[in-house]
Amino acid sequence: MKPTAAAISSPQQGESSPNPTLAPNFPKNPAPVSAPAGQPEFEDTFAEWDDESTIAAIERALGLAGEVVRLEADSEFPVKLRETRPDILFNFAEGLTGPSRESHVPAFCEFWGIPYTGSDPVTLGICLDKARTKEGLLHHGIPTPEFQVVDNPDRIRPTLRLPAIVKPLYEGSSKGISQRSYCSTWQEVEDEVARIVERYREPAIVERFLGGREFTVAVLGNDGDGRVLPIVELDFGTLPNGAPPLYGFEAKWIWDRPENPLKIFHCPARVTPELERRIEAIAMAAFRTLRCRDWARIDVRCDEAGEPHILEVNPLPGVIPDPDANSCYPKAARAAGLSFDELILAVLRAAAARYDFPVSS
Repeated sequence: MKPTAAAISSPQQGESSPNPTLAPNFPKNPAPVSAPAGQPEFEDTFAEWDDESTIAAIERALGLAGEVVRLEADSEFPVKLRETRPDILFNFAEGLTGPSRESHVPAFCEFWGIPYTGSDPVTLGICLDKARTKEGLLHHGIPTPEFQVVDNPDRIRPTLRLPAIVKPLYEGSSKGISQRSYCSTWQEVEDEVARIVERYREPAIVERFLGGREFTVAVLGNDGDGRVLPIVELDFGTLPNGAPPLYGFEAKWIWDRPENPLKIFHCPARVTPELERRIEAIAMAAFRTLRCRDWARIDVRCDEAGEPHILEVNPLPGVIPDPDANSCYPKAARAAGLSFDELILAVLRAAAARYDFPVSS
């Protein structure tokens, strides 16, 4: 008998949900909103959420292993989950609000005793908070850029080496990260902290900018069968002239369009065997230290001396199926010879193995 799998997503536009104004994860025309100094700023409220094509692709892949019931992670989700009681839940819901939003779905799974894919609520909560992630890494001796957390521009301590990157403390999908996030002066840092605190209603993290190469690393599986997929490198030379070397909202959603993809990624990365080994080692160290499960995407950047550092750990990685969308995890999977369906089923099997039941295909 094939298992029942529930595919969990964030609320979709037009459906009954606490927030019916969902924009797709791939905004067609991001609307500019007011910003200081006349600089353009784009609406990114729902940048983390998946669009219908991604949800449908995951649903189709899971259908190869069993019956699939789609559940929406809205306010009715706890009751719907209890009534459905799937054999296993495939979780890719980013959550609705709050710094613990990615923990809501797996927490209810544990409450009802239902197996699920991916990391547990503790890991998801820690990794969404960039400072908590870094504190855990530093405790275990894993390099990450120097940083400070600021909830008021008046409390900035000018102790970091500039330039610096200023980001919202607990957002993903490049929310709040734009060209202005790259700050060369402390006045720019102060202005950007003020903007983030006002707009996102959360603290900002100020992080020393590392001047080396940047990579993103997809980890698939768990101890015993866990592996690093081919490393993806970001080529900032493809950005418009004068743009700072960072992968912010403009690079991800404005300059990079399916009809005109930005050729910013190299996969496999063009690295020496020694650098490849070091990147894989630090990514796996972060994966294990933060107790990630089944899959995660880990952002790595080298300092000026070529030493890899962890930037962020994403235990709920985005997986847009369209190759032209430049979604890094599926890109790494394709380089490893895995189709989109095979990737989703590999995640499902990794989770099912933890609960000791087989998944057919």
